[in-house]
Amino acid sequence: MFEGHPKGLWALALANTGERFGYYTMLAVFLFFLQDNFGFSMGTSSAIQAIFLGVVYFVPLFGGMLADKFGFGKMVTIGILVMFLGYFLLALPLGAGTIALGVMALALLFVCVGTGLFKGNLQVLVGNLYDEPKYAAKRDEGFSIFYMAINIGSMFAAAAALGIMAWTQSAYGVSKADSYHFAFAVACVSLIVSIIIYYTFRSTFAHADRAKVAAKGATEVVEEELTPAQTKERIVCLCLVFAVVIFFWMAFHQNGITMNQFAREYTATSESGFMSLFLSKSFSFTDVRSIWNLVCVILVVYGVLNIFQSKTIKGKLIAAVLFLAAGGVLVYRAMTVTGSVDVEAPIFQQFNPCFVVALTPIIMLVFGALAKKGKEPSSPMKIGLGMLVAASAFVILLVGSMGLVSPVEQKAALEAGTATLVSPNWLISTYLVLTVAELLLSPIGISFVSKVAPPKYKGMMMGGWFVATAIGNFLISIPGLLWDKTELYVVWGVLIAICLVSAIFIFSILRRLEAVAK
Repeated sequence: MFEGHPKGLWALALANTGERFGYYTMLAVFLFFLQDNFGFSMGTSSAIQAIFLGVVYFVPLFGGMLADKFGFGKMVTIGILVMFLGYFLLALPLGAGTIALGVMALALLFVCVGTGLFKGNLQVLVGNLYDEPKYAAKRDEGFSIFYMAINIGSMFAAAAALGIMAWTQSAYGVSKADSYHFAFAVACVSLIVSIIIYYTFRSTFAHADRAKVAAKGATEVVEEELTPAQTKERIVCLCLVFAVVIFFWMAFHQNGITMNQFAREYTATSESGFMSLFLSKSFSFTDVRSIWNLVCVILVVYGVLNIFQSKTIKGKLIAAVLFLAAGGVLVYRAMTVTGSVDVEAPIFQQFNPCFVVALTPIIMLVFGALAKKGKEPSSPMKIGLGMLVAASAFVILLVGSMGLVSPVEQKAALEAGTATLVSPNWLISTYLVLTVAELLLSPIGISFVSKVAPPKYKGMMMGGWFVATAIGNFLISIPGLLWDKTELYVVWGVLIAICLVSAIFIFSILRRLEAVAK
């Protein structure tokens, strides 16, 4: 699964891991920072986050245009430096006044611009690595591995944010509102790590920076020749895919809006027994609860897979040891768990990246087996299936919400101490299924863009992918605005309908998309 890929993939993936760790550390607590520090309502906070998420994914269009002209590597470097300035400003504890609001707005602008220059262009570099014939067949696999590496960074983000906040509050008596700034400071450190990785291993992917290579005259870059009609058809097909992507991200990024609020208002605030192992906010290396137990689950999965997949006895033995060690830790912890742990809403956001890391090799294995039989679904087909799976994820949340009162009534019940709370397992199950949808759509979609985009417009079209994400992020506030105005089943029902309609649309144009991908 992980063999036969260009060396540059691993360097670019690790650089992106550091950047995503910082981004998701900030994002895990940003909604609550707006509420706790500035006193904003859910509607106002979700609108601010929606605007931020929209802009942060819109700017890559311009970043891609600049990279098509000046080089992808140069834009990546400038981007990470600008992002650092943004996180640094967020880390300053300036209170809740007008100056603090102004500095926060400037910080968010820097993060948006920096991400726009960094993210899409880094992915173009990855795609360029697979333009070589010997790697072409592994393009989807390569982007799946790249996507998994991203989520290794975001996997620890929620735990890191909550852990550093709890530590500063208990050790130094910092207020909850001010403790958010320490979480933002973690993002600054992660970007330093990212840029060190990027420049240390730059030689492994320098040849993928086509514009720079051509500018230096080091080698002649041979681009695929397309007729104007072919170029137009490819751009039109990509735009049709982008239309579906809009609604996927509108639904998926409810993890930071309505799903986050459901965690805060409707989900049990404490948990005991086996599941408590995965819900503690502890971030101590000597305490293997929460994120560390999830890491053990991941290692168990990887151990089992490699017992059967490894081609050598030594490899199988290492996999068996890994499986027994990680499994032993989980069994011991399960047998000795006592008491209960407090469950805080942001902790649920650690499950999605953990599931990405755990499920990626399984999905790669399934599609690899289908490919050997000549039955692997096309990339557009995978995207359509992803939308169907996303719809089923919100069906789970709809079922879990049956019998619950509206958000307005729930707030009153919480104040009175009479609220009905549900098991965390409903949200965890939703995240699991939604992650499968994400793996069918996001890395595969990015791979599709890198393959189909006309060579002269690769940066711009990769930016187009993020523009679609941006529009979806602008729209995430719609369910957030419905939150205090309707019943829960309406909120989840809207998201289910959006995913189903999007799936029908992608299947209706499937042949056209498959034709341009050949």
